Amino acid sequence: MPVAVAVLPHDIGAPIRRIAEQNHNIVRWTEFDRGGHFAAMEEPDLIIDDLRATFRDYRT
Repeated sequence: MPVAVAVLPHDIGAPIRRIAEQNHNIVRWTEFDRGGHFAAMEEPDLIIDDLRATFRDYRT
């Protein structure tokens, strides 16, 4: 299953890409310069733009 990852600098823990790629089909990896654990409330425009970009490739 395709997985998209959003990494935010003030989140509780930062995923390590090489480890994530061993266990998941990473199709998008975005590292933001702002935001944290509640990114959808803190930086909604960033999250919405990233979600749209992620699913744009899967539109029919």
